Amino acid sequence: MSTRVTADLQQASQLLKLLGDRTRLTMMKLLSTHDCCVCEFVAIFNMSQPAISQHLRKMRDNGLVKEERRGQWIFYSINREHEDYHLIQSILDQLPNQDQLIVELEQQGLRISCE
Repeated sequence: MSTRVTADLQQASQLLKLLGDRTRLTMMKLLSTHDCCVCEFVAIFNMSQPAISQHLRKMRDNGLVKEERRGQWIFYSINREHEDYHLIQSILDQLPNQDQLIVELEQQGLRISCE
């Protein structure tokens, strides 16, 4: 007998609203396999640092991502302890791999450029 885990409708709605933004969804896909710094997202998305920070703040405030300070820099990773992680992961599993963005960043010499 298997146990079915379900998400609260209100929480699922809020989660889907957050992930409904292409930038945040792409960030989450990247974070599912790579820790990233704000400066890396700035380069990947060609957006301003305040805009990237705003996206990350929304995801952090909802517990989707975690922060880790490394020296003077803050790196972000997906929060695998989030109560709806199974739903998040099932969504991310349906998306194409975004590793080419990290490869391009490395080729430009910008991977973890803030260290």
